[in-house]
Amino acid sequence: MASLLQRRGVSSLLALLAGALTTLTFAPFNVWGLGPLAMAAFYLALQHVNVRQALWRGWLFGVGLFGSGASWVYVSIHDYGNTGGPLAIVLTVLFIIAMALFVMLPALLYRLAANSRLDVVAFAGAWALGEAFRSWAFTGFPWLFLGSAHVSSPLASLAPLGGVYLVSLAVALSGALLARALLSRRWWLFAPLAALWLIPMMLPTQWARPTGDDVTVSLVQGDLPQLSKWTPDGQRDAINTYFGLTRQQGLNSDLVIWPETALPMLEQQAMPFLQRVQSTLPADSTLMTGIMQRDQTGMFYNSMIALGDTPGQYRKAHLVPFGEYLPLEPLLGGLLKIFNIPMGNIGAGGNDQPPLEAHGLRLGVAICYEIVYPDLVRQRAESANALVTISNDTWFGHSIGPLQHMQMAQLRALENNRYLLRATNNGMTAIVAPDGTVQEEAPRFEPAVLNGTVRAMEGMTPFTRTGSWPTLLLALLMLLCGGILRAGQHNTHAH
Repeated sequence: MASLLQRRGVSSLLALLAGALTTLTFAPFNVWGLGPLAMAAFYLALQHVNVRQALWRGWLFGVGLFGSGASWVYVSIHDYGNTGGPLAIVLTVLFIIAMALFVMLPALLYRLAANSRLDVVAFAGAWALGEAFRSWAFTGFPWLFLGSAHVSSPLASLAPLGGVYLVSLAVALSGALLARALLSRRWWLFAPLAALWLIPMMLPTQWARPTGDDVTVSLVQGDLPQLSKWTPDGQRDAINTYFGLTRQQGLNSDLVIWPETALPMLEQQAMPFLQRVQSTLPADSTLMTGIMQRDQTGMFYNSMIALGDTPGQYRKAHLVPFGEYLPLEPLLGGLLKIFNIPMGNIGAGGNDQPPLEAHGLRLGVAICYEIVYPDLVRQRAESANALVTISNDTWFGHSIGPLQHMQMAQLRALENNRYLLRATNNGMTAIVAPDGTVQEEAPRFEPAVLNGTVRAMEGMTPFTRTGSWPTLLLALLMLLCGGILRAGQHNTHAH
């Protein structure tokens, strides 16, 4: 096997296929058992290479991963971004090429620490640090993290302990141990590999407990077409649809939630109608909805507001580059935006916004893309006893994007042991239990109202208390152990 792997074409192809194989671990495929196999293949592809070869194979892994797992970008650009087919293909390919560059970092870090007896440990540490860097650099793209696929795997209990990075660390270490055992025929390595999967099965997944009474909720899904949503006819359809669905199904609920920009208009325009809807609900009911706001300076905000006994608002804090704002606008002011956002640049809310409140629930809010950021949601959960996320996944059409988005939302519920209410415009509207399982789900691509109950959760998981830094510190120590041992081996050979 070692001689076969030393052939450049074989190892390069192995890296590319390993990336594509990783996509099958995520929704809608959910073959999470392929995660360690993909990592084993990537580990093998990085054996006996120089720095340049490691970078190349890391990039190829990224091409396989994002080329297969983030292909939904084309749907957003072409179907809903008013971009022609050829240009949409070019932009999608450029996106895949750019995102693949991030996988060069863990490949490089591993290469610098490889060729030691702890190289499997260094490999796992390098991978986790690479994911963390990708979630931060250039505002971040924390999509397709290894751990996101393991909401229902034996490793799930690691999520409330250390978050998605700890799960990713375990998957990467599993793959490296498997590959090293087969490559060197050190069969004893199957013992730590087995322990890595058996020990989490003995750990609790519940660190918080329910408190208070059941709160009845209704999540309203309008299924309005995106391309005509902002037209006068689209605005009338939105008003009629959400008013009709709410009157039909939401009259007895404590909390009614509409999705992101449910009404395609500004808050000032929508408020008379929203107050009318609120007046049709029971006196102690709360209506929450996504809405566009504009302040006195003319700045727009993608927001969620609450009407009722405890009014409040949340403004989206983590914006999507090119979708909600134009990076480096003074330099790139003439660049056409990929997405057709009618509001132009959108302002960002603060990071210390309080939860929205209703019937004893303190709801930590994440709007759309924010739910994929583990530490941002953790920050919200720290002062909340439940979570809510609203989204408009119509941008992704019938692609696998919304299914992946939903899976990451489930992991946020598990990491923080909080009920999560997810209201979307056209599908993956759901109530997620504190253990990450879907408690109730609405049908996709049709108007619907999802009714259910949730409870406030008391207590915090270790991840909610500390965030990701303990896991990332562990990953750094694992990487350094491999590098230090390698340096010691070099010094021994020199003498």
